[in-house]
Amino acid sequence: MADDYLVRIGKLIRDARQHRGWTQAQLAEALATSQSAVNRIERGNQNISLEMIARIGEALDSEIVSLGYAGPMHLRVVGGRRLSGAIDVKTSKNACVALLCASLLNQGRTVLRRVARIEEVYRLLEVLNSIGVRTRWINDGVDLEIVPPAELNMAAIDAEAAVRTRSIIMFLGPLLHRMNHFKLPYAGGCDLGTRTIEPHMIALRRFGLEVAATEGQYHAIVDRAVHPDRPIVLTERGDTVTENALLAAARYDGVTVIRNASSNYMVQDLCFFLEALGVRVEGIGSTTLTVHGVPDINVDVDYSPSEDPVEAMSLLAAAVVTESELTVRRVPIEFLEIELAVLEEMGLDHDRTPEYPADNGRTRLIDLTVRPSKLEAPIDKIHPMPFPGLNIDNVPFFAAIAAVAQGKTLIHDWVYDNRAIYLTDLNRLGARLQLLDPHRVLVEGPTRWRAAEMMCPPALRPAVVVLLAMMAAEGTSVLRNVYVINRGYEDLAERLNSVGAQIEIFRDI
Repeated sequence: MADDYLVRIGKLIRDARQHRGWTQAQLAEALATSQSAVNRIERGNQNISLEMIARIGEALDSEIVSLGYAGPMHLRVVGGRRLSGAIDVKTSKNACVALLCASLLNQGRTVLRRVARIEEVYRLLEVLNSIGVRTRWINDGVDLEIVPPAELNMAAIDAEAAVRTRSIIMFLGPLLHRMNHFKLPYAGGCDLGTRTIEPHMIALRRFGLEVAATEGQYHAIVDRAVHPDRPIVLTERGDTVTENALLAAARYDGVTVIRNASSNYMVQDLCFFLEALGVRVEGIGSTTLTVHGVPDINVDVDYSPSEDPVEAMSLLAAAVVTESELTVRRVPIEFLEIELAVLEEMGLDHDRTPEYPADNGRTRLIDLTVRPSKLEAPIDKIHPMPFPGLNIDNVPFFAAIAAVAQGKTLIHDWVYDNRAIYLTDLNRLGARLQLLDPHRVLVEGPTRWRAAEMMCPPALRPAVVVLLAMMAAEGTSVLRNVYVINRGYEDLAERLNSVGAQIEIFRDI
């Protein structure tokens, strides 16, 4: 029995290593051990301690074994089932993490309504708690209360939690107003290739922040004599870059103009929240934001983040791929209009209700009913653009949708280095995807899906795309090591089961 467990652990480690694109020698170097030792571990021929499993998981940014919490590890999917009924879209993951970072601006009590209970949020809460911020779930665990201390204890920061989220980079904007020097662990998150933090630095240097990256940490020093004396022009129209600039500008005693700003959904939610803190923001929804900063913020604020357009796209894609009639409620239509326009051209049969406001009073929602449709490949390629273009995070879902359409679809994911590669995992489920280069795949449909057992891709959206394809495939599939899905989706398996899917959560060990 013990030998059987070692073999199964070894297989998980091998699959995680291969998905990371590492050789045994590279993993051995990261662990300060020999390649032969890694080989023995992966073959199940060597006893392995929990400490070593944890080290391997950290090196590969993959949860090999989960200890100390009851979350799922793997999913067993009985596919070929039609979905039916209605399902609600949850609040935005990316807005929630931005608002958690923004709570550091406020010396008063912050209450966030219907916060997404996902691993990314849990990691940020662990970091906040470690530096002295008090947080608690209220109203039967639906809402989150955040109360900061008078002084943050950055020396006590939970580095292990911090390196498992890229969102930690958004601590820079708020912290530069609270202390003259501090350290943060390197940002982590999905394995999507090299993503430099230099665009963040270009914006934040205008507020006197200088950062040196050494020994696995960002060493930050703030020069109080430096302030923005002209508009800040962002070198990329990135969401987190814009949010960091907004967070820095919010407590700057003056007016800051940010140009080439993202106007995406999470940025707009952050602007609405800043207004609730008393910070005036002009130009919300445009690429030029004018921020009238408030040097001291001490208010009790209650805010409701809006719904997640990427989750809405996930649920829409689930209906399309499984040829189902499904109503997706509380869809933030402003951030899905391009996607729906493309799908209409492909032949999607759907209807929508009149618009109504989200709980924040600003975001426009609809209920969307999708019906089984005979789709044709689009004439033009699918490619992302900054809002109001097709959302970067919605591109992977078009791989699964294109796989059930008649014809060939070119998908160009120019933003991330690795994500297009992960989409080719759909081939193991019967799809026909040809990788043209690290950014482009050619999808040929229609697809006769087939069940398979496979490792979860280490990037959030491709992982969900694989799950949706498994739901369409006749037979039983297994998706292993699904921590990355839990980073961005709350109770996804259970919620899909509520509309007719058959997904079982289980753990080997």
